[in-house]
Amino acid sequence: MDASGKGIIQSLLQSSRDILPIAGVVAFFQLVVIGEPLPDALALLQGMLFVIIGLTLFVHGLETGLFPIGESMAQAFARKGSVFWLLLFGFSLGFATTIAEPALIAIAGEAAAVAAEEGRIAGDADSMAAWALGLRIAVALAVGLAIVLGVIRILKGWPLHYLIIGGYGIVVAMTGFAPEEIVGIAYDAGGVTTSTITVPLVTALGVGLSMAIRGRNPAVDGFGLIAFASLTPMMFVMIYGGLF
Repeated sequence: MDASGKGIIQSLLQSSRDILPIAGVVAFFQLVVIGEPLPDALALLQGMLFVIIGLTLFVHGLETGLFPIGESMAQAFARKGSVFWLLLFGFSLGFATTIAEPALIAIAGEAAAVAAEEGRIAGDADSMAAWALGLRIAVALAVGLAIVLGVIRILKGWPLHYLIIGGYGIVVAMTGFAPEEIVGIAYDAGGVTTSTITVPLVTALGVGLSMAIRGRNPAVDGFGLIAFASLTPMMFVMIYGGLF
């Protein structure tokens, strides 16, 4: 068996170990605490099998594809020595991965439906779709700018904690002025951006860039981009809610 096959088997075993404790908790509370049999146990087993297979393929794809290409492109841009193209690449990467983030699509659609029910926007499908798209664009722009800020931090060697503390100070201050209906959505938007698509590529970008720059430590400087990607969407969504 080649290395790729062994890697898939290892990922399959790891996924099984990760899923089985969750299944055990659900089964314990259903059978012991609630005292009722599992509804449609065969379908549940099939679903669990699909989750294990899907998680295995996803993790294996990250390890063999997304992480290496993210690191190699970051190192190539660093060797090229063009700050403009590096920043443009970081912004484009953050924007593109976020606008396609399934979790963001889901929460934007739900937020648009709630806004329509409360009479904040028109209740027709086109108005809700436009509002949801605007919310996604606002979040994607925020993540793109966050990656730009994170790349500049790596290039300059700025301390991460000062930027994070200052950023959350701004978020807290903006919370007092933002519309009440948008605050919860804004805070949730900061979490949904750091999901399945965005995190692997952004992390690989930071690690690869810090490895390519002399004097930078990947463990110290390579991580932290995700923190910016969680922070700036809260600001942008509150601004979006105030304007629209």
